[in-house]
Amino acid sequence: MREGPDIARIAALVADPARCSMLLALMDGRALTATELAGLAGITKQTASSHLAKLVDGEVLRVEAQGRHRYFQLEGPHVAALLEALMVFSSDSVPPLRTGPKDFALRKARICYDHLAGEMGVELHDRMRERGWLSDDLTITEKGWTHLAAIGLTPAKLPRSNRPLCRSCLDWSQRRHHLAGLVGRMILDHILALSWARRLPASRVIAFTPDGERRFLDWLR
Repeated sequence: MREGPDIARIAALVADPARCSMLLALMDGRALTATELAGLAGITKQTASSHLAKLVDGEVLRVEAQGRHRYFQLEGPHVAALLEALMVFSSDSVPPLRTGPKDFALRKARICYDHLAGEMGVELHDRMRERGWLSDDLTITEKGWTHLAAIGLTPAKLPRSNRPLCRSCLDWSQRRHHLAGLVGRMILDHILALSWARRLPASRVIAFTPDGERRFLDWLR
C-alpha cells in the first residue's frame, strides 16, 4: 500500500470540466446554491448535485443549510490556493480572462478567495518584502506592524483563527506571489473600508479609485 497524500484523488475531483467551472465560480468566496452553480457550469441541477456531493465528500467544498436552501463554498483558502496555482498552468485554456478591458481589470486587482490578487496584490507582497515589513519566513516584523497600524490594522484587531497570519499565494495572471493568510484578508478588508477600492457586483474585480490607488501606493512607500 502506498504511503503519502492521495494526490490522484484530489486531482480527479477538480479535473472534471463541470466541477472545475463550479469551483472557479466559488473563487470569490461566495456561497452559491446547486441551482446557481448548475447554471454557471451549463449542466442540469441533478447533475450538479451529484458533482457537488463528490466535492463535499472529498473535502473540497463545504455545505451549509439555511432554510430550504443549501449553500456551497470552498472548504477553505487552501482550496483557493490550489485552484489559483492550477490556473498558472491552464491560463491558455480560459481566454475570456486574458482579453478585453474587463479582463484588464481582473489582471490589475481581483479577489482571490478573501485576499487581494493581480498586479496590486503582487505589488503589496513585493513592497512588504522589500521594505522589511515581512521577514523571509513571512512573519510580520515590528516595522511591518507599525505601517499596518497606519491603516488601522493592529494585532488586537485580528480575529482568532487557526489560519497562518501570512502566506504566499502564486498569482495565476502575474506568475509571482501575492499575500494570502489572515493578514492578507484583513488588508483587503481595510482597503475596502477606507474606500480606496470597491468590489464590483457579481465579479472578482477589485476596482481602485484613482485617489485610492494613489493612497495605497503611498502607504506602501
